[in-house]
Amino acid sequence: MRADTTVVVLIAAPPGLRGHLTRWFVEVAAGVYVGNPNTRIRDRLWTVLVERIHDGQAVMIEPASTEQGWTTRTAGRDRWSPIDFDGLTLMARPRQSGQTWQPVNEVKENSPSV
Repeated sequence: MRADTTVVVLIAAPPGLRGHLTRWFVEVAAGVYVGNPNTRIRDRLWTVLVERIHDGQAVMIEPASTEQGWTTRTAGRDRWSPIDFDGLTLMARPRQSGQTWQPVNEVKENSPSV
């Protein structure tokens, strides 16, 4: 894979949007597009994706001068979000309704101490 390769993943996207991407990308699997558009085209495509994804999900993985060599953009409903963790990009899942996050090492007030 080339250093300037871009990958776009669409989930539950409108058919017209999928067709729009095939102008600059090759669809290597259902909803997975690979290509190497320049930065200007990539930014314009992202604007179109954000405007037209509606209830679907879109992820763009693109080249960047980071430790990993890439960065991620996400759009849509119930999407995973990129989180910077000491210079590395990790993906955070969306919370389910009623679910709360608590660090593993945090001790609850009513729990017995060890």
